[in-house]
Amino acid sequence: MRIERVTAEADVHRAADLFDAPPIDSVTRRFLTEPTHHLLLAYDDADRPVGMITGVETTHPDKGTEMLIYELGVAPVARLQGVGTALVDALAAIARKNGCYGMWVAAESDNKAALATYRRAGADEEMTFTLLSWDLAKD
Repeated sequence: MRIERVTAEADVHRAADLFDAPPIDSVTRRFLTEPTHHLLLAYDDADRPVGMITGVETTHPDKGTEMLIYELGVAPVARLQGVGTALVDALAAIARKNGCYGMWVAAESDNKAALATYRRAGADEEMTFTLLSWDLAKD
């Protein structure tokens, strides 16, 4: 398996099946041009994209910079082979290199596969929390 940071829109479209929905050109371009946004793809031995992880560095005046794991996806044929853990480890290496003091992720409490992957990659469960959100696209 090979893991690379993606900077070309064509690579994102080649891996479109790993995302929840088809990539949007203008949004993909914006994501890839932000230096604090990271998209890593995992490729199998046949050079097929089999996993992806996105991370966003967030900075706060009194805390410093930390990495948010925004999304992790692994193709069904590549699950239970360490792809997800390798992607988390690769993103953590970028976070360390960029001076992040920590890395975090929010996952649904019933998503056993995601929780197992994050724990295998060394994450500790800190506490439960309530997620509140705003749908800003509504009229």
